[in-house]
Order: sequence, then C-alpha cells, then structure tokens
Amino acid sequence: MAIVGANGHGRWHRRVVAPLHAAGRLRLVALVDVRPVEDDPAAPVPDGTLVGTDHREMLRAARPDVVVVCTPPHTHLPIALDCLAAGADLLLEKPPVLSTAEHRELAAALAATGRACQVGFQALGSAALARLTDAIRAGRLGDVTGIATVAAWQRPDGYYARAPWAGRRTLHGRPVLDGALANPLAHAVMQCLAVAEAAAGDGPVRPVRVEVERYRVRPIEVDDTATLRVLSRSGPPVVAAVTLAGEDFVAGEVIVTGTAGRAVLEYPTDRLLLPGDAGPREVPGRRGLLENLLAHRADPAGVPLIAPLARTAPFTAVLEAVTAAPEPTPLGGDLVSATGTGAERVLTVRGINRLLRRAADEGALLSELGVPWATRPHRRDLEEAGGTATHCN
Repeated sequence: MAIVGANGHGRWHRRVVAPLHAAGRLRLVALVDVRPVEDDPAAPVPDGTLVGTDHREMLRAARPDVVVVCTPPHTHLPIALDCLAAGADLLLEKPPVLSTAEHRELAAALAATGRACQVGFQALGSAALARLTDAIRAGRLGDVTGIATVAAWQRPDGYYARAPWAGRRTLHGRPVLDGALANPLAHAVMQCLAVAEAAAGDGPVRPVRVEVERYRVRPIEVDDTATLRVLSRSGPPVVAAVTLAGEDFVAGEVIVTGTAGRAVLEYPTDRLLLPGDAGPREVPGRRGLLENLLAHRADPAGVPLIAPLARTAPFTAVLEAVTAAPEPTPLGGDLVSATGTGAERVLTVRGINRLLRRAADEGALLSELGVPWATRPHRRDLEEAGGTATHCN
C-alpha cells in the first residue's frame, strides 16, 4: 500500500499502517507528499519504501494495491481517479469530494474499475454508534422525531496558517471549503446522517432541503460557527450546531429524541446514554477503516465496507449546499473576546455554548431563537432523484 499526503494528518495514517506493516499484514511501498516527508518516531519509514512528490510516478513505480489519499479536499477526485485507473483500492479522507457531480464521477469510476473506496469517516466504525442504531431499530426510543449534534471546539490563529487552503472557500478557482461543518466537525454531521439512516430504515437518507447559517470571527472565507438543518422525505430532521470559537469544550454530542425517550452519543469518546440508563457509559471498540478495507478485499461478499462512498452521498449533498451558501457573516465587537497571543491566540463568541446547546435541544437555527446577531438562513432545495438544486432564500 501507499500513502499520498504523508505529512499533516497523513502522519496519523502512517501510525495506523506501521504496526500492520510490522506484523506482515501489509507492506508499505510508498509515501508521497509535495513537501519533504517528515520524520515520525511512531511511524518510521521502512527500508526500501519509495518516497516522492508525484503520485502518478509513484503509481507507475510502486503499483500499490491500496492507496490512502490524505491530501487537501479539492485534490481528492483527480488523485482518486488516477489510483483507480492504476488498479488500486482507496481509503479516501473526508470529505471525499466537494459536489454531487464529483461524487457521481467517482462512483462511476468505481463501477467501471471494480475497485473499492472507503471514506475516512472513522467514527462510523464505533461500537457505541452501532449500539445506538440497534436501539433505534429495536424501538427503544419509539419513533425518532429529531436528531441533532452540538460541538464547541477552539482553534487558534495558527490553525488557519497550517496550509495555503486553510480558511479558504476556493483556491486556484476550485472549491476548498475548509469550514467547521466541512472539515473538523464533518464527523458530527456524518454521525447524525448515520443515525437518520437507521431511523428511516431504508439505507442512506436523501436530503431534500438544506438550511444553513454561517458565521466567522476571523477574516477567513468559511464558517467557524454554524447552524445547519437537513430535511429528508424518509427521516427525521437533522440539526447541527457547531463552533470553533467555543467558550467551554464540548467534544461533540449526537442527540436523538424519540416518542419513548432520548439518547445522547458523545461520538469522539464513544460515551452513550440510552433511555433508562443512570448515566453515560463508554462503549469500547472501534473497527479501523483500513483493517476493514483489507478484510473487505479478502472477502468482498462477506465483509461490507464501514464507510463506502455510497453511504456518504447525503453528506456530499449537504456539503454542496454549504458550498453554495453566501460567505459567512462576520462577528466582532463586544461579542468576541480574545485570549493568548501570536499563533496561539483564541477567539471566543460570548454566550455561544448556551445558544448552540439550545439550538440542538430545540431543533432550531440561531435565527429562530431570537439571537440579535443571527442572519437569515440560506435555504437550498434538492431534487430527490437528480440531485440538482434550487435556491429559496
């Protein structure tokens, strides 16, 4: 196997690969990055591993069976297509692509080549998520009436200097969308869509309307604070209320409300509260996406992928609607406070944790809560069959 995008988050993939290489489960044959590959004591580069800067040259020279693609999102599709054409299966970081059209193009290439593509939503391998969806299917919550997520993180100024595409809406004429909803808190949105899938009982949900409000506390082109609502024909509404300018840290909760009770999954820690439980309980166990892909290669019929491309289609539809939304509304003045200096400076929105918690609990957007600085939401209707959209601001 090979890794394209071996620095940054790619180092996390190298640490996953290292013990599998040492155990003989796979052989790491190549690392590719446009910058010199960084040393990592937890993932030393094996002797004989090709290290280079051009993924096409690597594909010709190393001929890997599996490629991890961990590059900026706007580069995913062309690199993925090259890997498939070279006969490799994929572990493609999230977001897999940036539009429904790109999603269809990649799906067509997978069908034409017969290759497999796992998408890097690793939280989908959580045993806690499986226990929650089993409880929903068993009727323990009754009829599910709403699904929401709330998360409050902090990102310093240095986060937005990590790469040329950081904080950008486009780069060199191509969409990038490095926002809270699309990148660091994409897992929160995808977990909600997975829960909606279980509640609907008929495979991936098909969004028909997306409503989004986006805000920013820095001179960036994307959101660092947002509320989002996804409506579908077959499932309950999904609301996301997230920020990277939080007052207190909220790791990320998925809140499921039903006619017979309420469940809360803290997805980064796999802590789960189900109706009747005295308190949240950690549900240990996560199936790794790479190991699952290897098992699927060995037994395609018997071992389904955890995060196949098709399962991420609703997320791509939501992401496309976010891409089409106007630039985020800037927040400032007395509403925003700063702590720290230089690259470690952190900006915080006053009262944001309480507001986001309320939005998640009530299934509402910030503008629907009477927040004085909130703006009118951007609404986008999606045609269920064709995936095209109309604006309805």
